Amino acid sequence: MTGKRPFFMVAFTVLAALVIFGCEVKNDPIVTKGDYERAQSFLSQNVRKLVFNSYVTPNWIKSDTSFWYMVTTRQGKQFYLADVLNKTKNPAFDHERLAKALADSISAGDLPFNYIEFVEDNGKVQFERSDTVYRVDLNTYELEKEAKAKSGNREKGVLSPDGKWRAFAKDHNLFIKSVADGREIQLSRDGIKNHEYGTYTPWYRIVNESEKQAIEPALSLSWSPDSKKIFANKHDTRTARKLYLWQSVPDKGFRAVSHSYERALPGEDSVTLEEPHIFDIATNSTVAIDVEPYSGICNWGNWNWFGESSDKLYYVQRSRGFKSVALVEANAANGKVREVLKEERETYVNPLNFDYRLLEDTKEVIWVSEKDGWNHLYLYDWETGELKNQITKGEFVVKSIYRVDEENRKIYFTAGGREPDRDPYLDHFYHVNFDGSELTLLTPEPAFHDVSLSADGAYFVDNFSRVDLAPKSVLRSSSDGSIIIELEEADIDDLLATGWQYPEPFSVKARDGETDIYGVIYRPSNFDPSKKYPVIDGTYSGPQAVRTPKTFYRGYRNDDQPLAELGFVVVTVDGLGTAQRSKKFHDFSYKNLGDIGSEDHIKAIKELAQKYPYIDVERVGIYGHSAGGYDAARALLKHPDFYKVGVSSAGNHDHRIAKAWWPELYMGYPEGPEYAEQSNMKLAENLEGKLLLVHGDMDNNVNPAETIRLADALIKANKDFDLLILPNQTHNLGGHQYFRRKRWDYFVENLQGAIPPKNFEITFQ
Repeated sequence: MTGKRPFFMVAFTVLAALVIFGCEVKNDPIVTKGDYERAQSFLSQNVRKLVFNSYVTPNWIKSDTSFWYMVTTRQGKQFYLADVLNKTKNPAFDHERLAKALADSISAGDLPFNYIEFVEDNGKVQFERSDTVYRVDLNTYELEKEAKAKSGNREKGVLSPDGKWRAFAKDHNLFIKSVADGREIQLSRDGIKNHEYGTYTPWYRIVNESEKQAIEPALSLSWSPDSKKIFANKHDTRTARKLYLWQSVPDKGFRAVSHSYERALPGEDSVTLEEPHIFDIATNSTVAIDVEPYSGICNWGNWNWFGESSDKLYYVQRSRGFKSVALVEANAANGKVREVLKEERETYVNPLNFDYRLLEDTKEVIWVSEKDGWNHLYLYDWETGELKNQITKGEFVVKSIYRVDEENRKIYFTAGGREPDRDPYLDHFYHVNFDGSELTLLTPEPAFHDVSLSADGAYFVDNFSRVDLAPKSVLRSSSDGSIIIELEEADIDDLLATGWQYPEPFSVKARDGETDIYGVIYRPSNFDPSKKYPVIDGTYSGPQAVRTPKTFYRGYRNDDQPLAELGFVVVTVDGLGTAQRSKKFHDFSYKNLGDIGSEDHIKAIKELAQKYPYIDVERVGIYGHSAGGYDAARALLKHPDFYKVGVSSAGNHDHRIAKAWWPELYMGYPEGPEYAEQSNMKLAENLEGKLLLVHGDMDNNVNPAETIRLADALIKANKDFDLLILPNQTHNLGGHQYFRRKRWDYFVENLQGAIPPKNFEITFQ
């Protein structure tokens, strides 16, 4: 034997020496396959199977004194019939007998339909299965079958209310066709390609440029209620510009395919325009409505017919940049336009928290406005445009008008923030008189209330919950909110058995030290308070949205909880500038999208770490999609001392490349210096942490050029980053399991410093 010592002896000696001299031997921490499998089990597609009886959608029957609904129970699908007058809820039919009548192999909890119809005075239930219509006698359970009527080759176009004519577009012009004898009448004659009548460009329509794809025009027109006239725009795309997508992995062949779609960028004047027209069927004459051609960037929807005649139309008209909104009336005989009322703001009149109702009998308008700093209801005179009175007042936000009872002059609506000591984002249901008197809360529980009214408005089903309160469904009276029937209470025992914990709502002061902001904390189901957990900020500061969940559904079905299962505490918070608060709160983000609420997020996370020592503020990551993708990248670039790891998917990193309406609403029109200043590309040289950029190459919402341009800026700044382009993927990456797994891996590797299981494949159970 030579004097050389075997390798294993040398290694043993070195290890012994390290132990003797007090040196700790460290191995890379490992996140196991079991951890990933647990995270997988909390994905929305999997965890939904653990909750039962969670939501009631009423299907009202004729007189509005009864309704049926279906819920998923432990036994499977169950149909119930609720009787309002008798205050009862019973099975809609004998599920066992019906299953047996259909086939021996069908179970009572897995009936092959989801929709039913009560017929013959509720003595029979009707439903469809494949190409067959079934009727079941509820006394004998005998089945009647008949073939489902075939739709055949349906005529193109829009049928008139009286059923006599069908309107359609052909050869760039508008036509009608007699249903009785097939006779065609041409209504317009000056339409040409790209300047045509009765069509519009669908938002998500993509044209295959490589194959010179012919596109069937999308039809857009409306008949007057008396079938005498038609409204249609002359759709002008002659100067509209396009964005492009490059499909490297087409369905067939080896040549990449180019695609295009019409999309204006902010500030551009070469845009699609609409020219509204009215067509008289009897005289075959045309009247142009007397307005300048307007852009669909800011004006959404068609003109509406006033009442049951064809005399007048009305429309909500907005300016580019959304700084003004006007309600206008058009005379259908001569096209003359009258401005009923107009509202203007220095920032913008928010189109996304706006509502109105025209009261044709009394010639009044209920109008939703933030004119006093909060979103409220106002009553105007239609003829004079004068304000009669403000209906609701106070530091709360009207969300939606559900019903207007003209006879009793009462409005039913949802609002948030009115009830003291409650999360202002929780929706409650109210009614109020037109004069503002007798404002009545109909849903007293401190929860988010999702309501569904009967057609006559006398009753409503209330599904209410919070992230920390399991759902409950009740039938209430619309007069005082009293509970008539207790319908369902969610069964979440299987969810709790997994170790799942309710997300924890919290509130802290914003950076101003005065304003309350709200968020939620997610912890892993195997949470150990003695450990230190890296924290991940789930972000979306797009001013039109609220990211923090308020319902139980959003609280347990999301991407935050699965991420927490890998050994993180996940936090989400809505900072200054986001939606559903006061006008002042919202306006904080105006021409200031680059703020991304990060100072509020950082303050909240630091305060939570003081309260909960297991939160490690030295290891903070962030992720987001779309506007949240912009946030995630920008957080690393603005605050490299705080955010260490980020995953940015489909980020709109420069608002000059974004779809025009969104940045013009929040960044102003025409384009100002703020656009360039708040581009993520401008901060590329600041990158210090680990950043993963992700984009689908067929994303026609946020064009992939956004991410490619940021990658270019990072390369020019000589910064290390990671880039993942997902072939054939659109803007929606929520179901892309490879991307989801890569996001998990990225945080595990770079924020925990752990080794993830190699090539883990996410599946649905």
